Amino acid sequence: MAGSQNTFSGGKRAKERLRAEKKAEKQERRRQRQAEKGDTEVPEGVDPDIAGIVPGPQPVADEGEDEETRDAGDADDPDRERD
Repeated sequence: MAGSQNTFSGGKRAKERLRAEKKAEKQERRRQRQAEKGDTEVPEGVDPDIAGIVPGPQPVADEGEDEETRDAGDADDPDRERD
């Protein structure tokens, strides 16, 4: 019963080091995004939120989808006709 209760396994320090590394990586990604956002120039008189959006019909969905997958999204649509 005379054993030491304060044994060091290094787990806490390793955890803190990983947390600090993740934080640094996250800050770097934020800096990169800010730099990318700053590089885009919007012409005068154009709303920056909708700049680059092209109106018109949407592209056709992938042909690889089968009808069951496509219809599964309509299951909660009350106006959809049932077979």
